[in-house]
Amino acid sequence: MKAKDWNDWRWQLQERLTTLSEINEKISLSEAETQSFTKASESFSFSVTPYYLSLIDPTDADCAIRKQILPREGELIQLPNEEADPLREESYMPVKGVTHRYPDRAIWYVSHVCAVYCRFCTRKRKVSHPNETPNKNEWNLALDYFNQTKNVREVILSGGDPLSLANSQIDFLLEELKKIPHINHVRIHTRYPVTLPMRLEPELCKIMSKHFPIYVVTHFNHPKEVTEESRKAIENLIKLGNAIVLNQSVLLKGINDNAKTLETLHFALVKIGVKPYYLHQCDEVFGSSDFVVPISDGIKIMEELRGFSSGITLPTYVKDLTGGGGKVLLGPNYFLPSESGIHRFKNYKGEIFETKH
Repeated sequence: MKAKDWNDWRWQLQERLTTLSEINEKISLSEAETQSFTKASESFSFSVTPYYLSLIDPTDADCAIRKQILPREGELIQLPNEEADPLREESYMPVKGVTHRYPDRAIWYVSHVCAVYCRFCTRKRKVSHPNETPNKNEWNLALDYFNQTKNVREVILSGGDPLSLANSQIDFLLEELKKIPHINHVRIHTRYPVTLPMRLEPELCKIMSKHFPIYVVTHFNHPKEVTEESRKAIENLIKLGNAIVLNQSVLLKGINDNAKTLETLHFALVKIGVKPYYLHQCDEVFGSSDFVVPISDGIKIMEELRGFSSGITLPTYVKDLTGGGGKVLLGPNYFLPSESGIHRFKNYKGEIFETKH
């Protein structure tokens, strides 16, 4: 392998590891991991780029990267609260690929492909299935829907990963969306700065710059993912793409469920130009139980961070409600109202302050 191949995103996609035998050649799997891999493959694809696999510590069974990509026994168990489509995305789909759940914004599912298939993915039911990706005719139907639906002010390109598309296709989608007068801005949700940072090449970023402003929301979950390659990808997005870059993490048991890990992650992101945006409670998707952190623990972690970390490094802790209810904020009761006109507030140290206004 030549160094130029490693830095070629197309080579990285072509050389993805997708089978148990390929993984066994790179890292030693436990018997439980081997069994889970075989069983889980019956219902959910496995894929990892050589780059992202290289971030694994092969001697650490608790490696945060390893836990995000290798199937585990819990993935095969469906608890009573877990659903295949917990956010009811299919129920709010006026045309194929478009989920219009909130009044002013819609998600447009434009690709079924991911460089890495995360084991906690809320779209496990459909990613990696080619028939789920809208074709060119269905793209036109989606664009007609956006044109006709005047209350849609924001379109979120999602997937899979929308950056799996060719540059010309991305350019086309952004250009068509920008032609619609009532669309205020476009957002792109991508994990490629984390799993395939080579994709954020200058040519692609210059396309984004043409359609300024573009908001890019990426998905770092752990400090190990903030590498020199990902830093360069973010730099390209900001300097060449003129993009505003945000991050949403998922709170994951045994991966980032402590204040120190999240503090390190958030400061590392801000240092490379990324604003921590959301910390998501793990969705109640089929097989996610091994990843779920109790909400009460998540609130305590946020309390540990608040006040002790710069505000610019703090995301908002949220849960996307099962059943399609949308996002709700999660947190302690900082405001304690009183009918007497004296209001009580609890600060980040748990101290009570009173004010009258």
